[in-house]
Amino acid sequence: MPSKDNFEFTETELLDLEVGEVLLKALYISVDPYMRGRMSDAKSYVAPYEVGKPIIGGAVAEVVESRNEQLPKGTVVVGSLPWQQYTVHAGKGLLPVDPEVAPLSYYLGVLGMPGQTAYFGLLHIGQPKAGETVVVSGAAGAVGTVVGQIAKLKGCRVVGIAGSDDKITYLREELGFDEAINYKTTDDINSAVAQACPDGVDVYFDNVGGEISDAVLLALNKFGRIAVCGQIAFYNSTTPPTGMRIEPILLKKSALMKGFIVSDYSSEFGSAAKELATWLQEGKLQYQETIKEGFDQLPEAFLGLFTGENTGKQLVKVADREG
Repeated sequence: MPSKDNFEFTETELLDLEVGEVLLKALYISVDPYMRGRMSDAKSYVAPYEVGKPIIGGAVAEVVESRNEQLPKGTVVVGSLPWQQYTVHAGKGLLPVDPEVAPLSYYLGVLGMPGQTAYFGLLHIGQPKAGETVVVSGAAGAVGTVVGQIAKLKGCRVVGIAGSDDKITYLREELGFDEAINYKTTDDINSAVAQACPDGVDVYFDNVGGEISDAVLLALNKFGRIAVCGQIAFYNSTTPPTGMRIEPILLKKSALMKGFIVSDYSSEFGSAAKELATWLQEGKLQYQETIKEGFDQLPEAFLGLFTGENTGKQLVKVADREG
């Protein structure tokens, strides 16, 4: 488990802008579970962070100085940026966003990576059909809340698994989940899943892994589909995880289990963002955020992901816009 001792704050002098560069002022910075994986030198789908250099992740920033005609002063952008209050950037890979369409923080949440992750994992891998039962673990998080609501839009019965009574109430009463399980207060997760899913499970959106996922797999229906999005139960493990052998279940149920990274679908991000924005504007998607204020809150916000502190997207607000 990471701790505050793994972080340090430093000050550095920024160089003058060269032609094509912009000076960015961070407004919102995202913290995400996948970042834990980049704190290891184990081979993965993305390069690890370098000790002594800033963490890099999703951020919304404002151009406060510019020598780039495509990104004039006052432009608000989203991109993969270092954890810095100000950054000199070459301009490539920055996506301008419209502050009038949605709150700027949403571009790191429901209209950003978490929303896209929910969209593609559920619709492309899960392929839910009206009347089916969809189960989502980590259901009160940034991805899980969107997964459940999209499944409801598709006419499914939705069961969420989360870790507090407040989250269970939120899922049921505000997001319209049909059932919700508090795994921290349930003595027998296998029985709880079976009771919440009397007709079995057709689609499982797996954000957590571990014993929770074992229980859901035991309730899987024939031709069930499993989208493996996250395995936060193991992110801080120091030994290889062991558990139930899943191959017999997949075989007997003729089931599909597929892991994915949202960048696998990068060519379709535009169309997904448009549909997510439409649902949001029509009031069909509700979205909650947990926002800490102040650049110095980044480590605490990140560590909170592993104790279930957040409901919805966990963010840090760094500053207000100048423009």
